[in-house]
Parts: sequence; structure tokens; C-alpha cells
Amino acid sequence: MKVVIVGGVAGGATAAARIRRLDEQAEIVVFERSGYISYANCGLPYYIGDVIADPSALTLQTPESFFSRFRVNMKVRHEVTAIHPDKKTVFVKNLETGEVFEESYDKLLLSPGAKPTQPRLPGVGLDRVFTLRTVEDTFRIKEYIRAHHPKSAVLAGGGFIGLELAENLRELGMEVTIVQRPKQLMNPFDPDMAAFIHSEMRRHGVKLVLGRTVEGFVENGSGVDVLLKDEAPLHADMVVLAIGVTPDTALAKEVGLELGIKGSIVVNDRMETSIPDIYAVGDAVQVKHFVTGQDALISLAGPANRQGRIAAGNICGRDSRYPGSQGSSVIKVFNMTAAVTGINETNAKKAGLDVDKVILSPMSHAGYYPGGKLMTMKVVFEKETYRLLGAQIVGYEGVDKRIDVLATAIHAGLNAAELKDLDLAYAPPYSSAKDPVNMAGFMADNIEQGILKQWFLEDLDRLPRDGSVTLLDVRTVGEYSAGHIDGFLHIPVDELRERLDEVERGKPVYMICQSGLRSYIACRILSGYGYEAYNFAGGFRFYDTVTRDRCMAESASACGMDR
Repeated sequence: MKVVIVGGVAGGATAAARIRRLDEQAEIVVFERSGYISYANCGLPYYIGDVIADPSALTLQTPESFFSRFRVNMKVRHEVTAIHPDKKTVFVKNLETGEVFEESYDKLLLSPGAKPTQPRLPGVGLDRVFTLRTVEDTFRIKEYIRAHHPKSAVLAGGGFIGLELAENLRELGMEVTIVQRPKQLMNPFDPDMAAFIHSEMRRHGVKLVLGRTVEGFVENGSGVDVLLKDEAPLHADMVVLAIGVTPDTALAKEVGLELGIKGSIVVNDRMETSIPDIYAVGDAVQVKHFVTGQDALISLAGPANRQGRIAAGNICGRDSRYPGSQGSSVIKVFNMTAAVTGINETNAKKAGLDVDKVILSPMSHAGYYPGGKLMTMKVVFEKETYRLLGAQIVGYEGVDKRIDVLATAIHAGLNAAELKDLDLAYAPPYSSAKDPVNMAGFMADNIEQGILKQWFLEDLDRLPRDGSVTLLDVRTVGEYSAGHIDGFLHIPVDELRERLDEVERGKPVYMICQSGLRSYIACRILSGYGYEAYNFAGGFRFYDTVTRDRCMAESASACGMDR
């Protein structure tokens, strides 16, 4: 059997190694258009920022090392220009010599990946306007920085690459501005959770210009003007386009493969395309979202690697199936870690799901052990069934551990209340006896049993201020004095039983504390005395972060806080 693979990196290189492990006799040829067959895409911004000092560390394998280990012929700087499925051949161009030749195959695997989205805007091709996707892109940016010592940069786009690059350029001492049309960074997160990311970026001096449309780029002296719709231009010494990626599927389109979202390649769960004996994996393919079952594009290294393994198994006669992508991901944002899995509340509602959520602020480990830090967790689940849909966490320690537990729970089909039953490792330096994931389960279980009733930030403006409900803040005097929401009566939770006469009976009570724990206790106290009590999800800390972010984006008059 002869297998031709178009494209290396995550999907193609993984498939090549797996095919060899399953079939020692197979002839395997990989054609890679760039000069590198397997490299660490996710490490590229960190090389620019000097966190990774040795450029060779970015290269996971070389053609020589791959051949030595697996006897796979890796042809770099070779571009497949055409596919002829009737003859089972591909045409290949050697980009160094210009030679064009025909290569036969029994099985063909496409792993072309994705290319940076390049909007059709004036000035995209300027020397000081860069994209970052390949090792060559990285070296080009790094060399420009070394040669010209730019003092400022504008990054168009606020996804993974944009944030990682912003951090690394700031660490080099550059002034960094992120501009994009969406009003939040990191679309996998809900706007309320993205507010914590915005706060960390601003705290480290990154300027955020959100909700603005880029209309082009113009050279101005030794720098570039970024033209904005209905706004003054932004000036910088260099610009990096990090708007996103688009499936690189020109070959697939030309040969007549069925295409899906943004021209991606449609595959089944065996990674087979619409033409027999042609498979496809990685950022170029359309997949099913594991949670919703809807078609999706999810450009992440983990899914690409697993798809490569699955395609290899099927090429070698096995029956391997891809269950779909869940979108689990994590990112370092200066000192903060942000992570997500499944779908967020926004997309769950767009998918037509009836959702509920819990928001909590647990410590990363036992409070009595030094060094614990708060994290903010949002767990989204389906009403009635309590099926887990997704989770988002921002914090400083232990975020990656908890998101992986939640990702596993979603994959295993646990419901939100069943998180309380997980037997998770505990020692004071690492966790609490009630792990944050267990705490989310306790809260969901309380909701299911009718013990916990919640109200949310989006309910605040709808709460009547005519005296028909009681608004109650149960924090300490110091906390309340440092900042509170207008119109809230203040009674510290530890004084509540003695001051019940101040809480009018017969009216619903909407309560808030710093994190949501003390107000929950207050809810239970009042419920024991016959009150209808509701707890604010996330607490004042959550409210404060989200509303401050909205004020930064809109106007200070929108805050509505008394300070």
C-alpha cells in the first residue's frame, strides 16, 4: 500500500507515524509546502518574545529524523498542485527547483491546514504588515524586530494568537494595541467571562480598541496607519493580522470534494471525504461539535492529532471513529490562565438550547495553605436534563486541572449535579477537600432540588425599584463601603437573624455578597423564616469586573455604582 499525505504538522505527521506503526510495509510519502514538516504552532509567539530562545526547539521533527525513525519520505518545499482521483495520482511541484512530477497513491490523506484570514483591504501587502501562522512567518517577524527595534504594534484580532503575541510583544517593551470588530476578546468565552481577560490585558498595558472596523493600512513615515471606520487611525511601527484562519482547501475545491463551512472539507466520522480513498484531517475539515452535534470548524492541535490517528487507522483497515470536537482549550494571559470547554452560554442559546448556569469563585487550593488564589468558574448546563454543555474558567493556579476534569465529565456524559460525586485528589497545596468542580456540582444539585434559586447580572436592570422586592447586600461593612450597587439594603449575614424585622415579609428578596457563598447562606436563613430568597450568581466581585469592563467599552455613566 502506498499512502500520499499532503501537509505535515499536527494531522499529517501524526498520521504518517501512526500508519508506520500499523503497517511496516506501507510506502508513505509526505509533501509539505513549507520548509518544516512538524513544528510547534502554539510556540511561535513565545519565540518572538524570547521565552523560547532556540529556534530549533520549534521544530519537533526534521525530514531526516522522521525517516530515521519511521522510514517515511518527507518532502519539504514540495507543493501538491493537482489531484486526479480517476488515476489515483497527484501532481507535485518542487518549489526549490521548479520541477513538476506525478506521484501515484493507493490512499491519499489531505492535511493542508488553514491559512491566516487576509481581508481584502488596502495595504495588506505592506512590508510592515505581517501574519503569523508558520515558522517562516515567525522568523520574518523576529528578524524585523531585531533589525528595526519597533516601539509599537497594532494587532488586528483578539483570538489565541493575538493574545499570546500581545503578551510577548509587551514583554519586549513594545506598546501594544489590539483592535477588532467584535466587542470582546476570545469568542469561545461569554462576554462576562471575557471581562476578566480584558482586565488582565489592560492591567499589563495592552490597549483594547474593541467594536471597531479596520478598513485598511497606509504607510506613514517609518510606520503604518491602521484605518478605522468612523474613527481616527491608529499608528504603529508594525501591524500583525491575527483575525483568524481560513481552511486552505483550494486543492479540495478543484478536485470536487464536498465542502462545508468556509470552504472546509466535509468528512464523515472515519475522516473520509466524498471521494473514495481520499481522507482529510486537521484545520481544513468540518467536524461535528461533540456537545451540539452541529457542523463546526475547530482549529486546535489536539483534535488535529486525534484525527490524524483515526484516519491512519482507517487507511490501515481498522474501524476508527471521531466522536466530534469539544473545543477544549487553555491560554496564558500574562499572569492569568483562561480555559474553556464545550460551548458557552451565548452559543448554547443560539443553538436553541434552554440553559442554566452556576458561577462561583473558589480558591485554587485550601484557604489555610499559603498562596491560594481565586478563580472564576462558569458552568453551563441544560435545564430539565442538567446535561453539561460547557465551562469557562479564569484564574491563576489550577485552572487547567479543573477545565480538564470538566471536559472529561462532558465527554463521559455526566450531568451538572453529578459533578458533586467526583472523587478528586486533595492535598492542601493543590486543592480543597471540596474541589471547585465538586462545588459546581453542589450548586447544580441545590438548584435541582429547589434549595438554590438564582438571579443574574442580566436581571439587574429588570428588578423593580418600586419597593415590591427587597434588594439585600450581606457583605461586611468594609466591603459595602468600598463599593456597592445603588438601592441595596445592607445587613451583614452574621447579623441577619437578629435584624429580620428590617427585611419586609411577603416580598421576594434578591441578595448579593462578594462571591455568592455568604448570600447563599443568607438565602437559606431567610428561607427558613418563610421568605422567597434569590442568590446573585457570581457575587459582587463578578458584578464589579463585568460592569467595569462595560464602562471601559461604553461610558463611565453606565456603571451605576456608588463609590
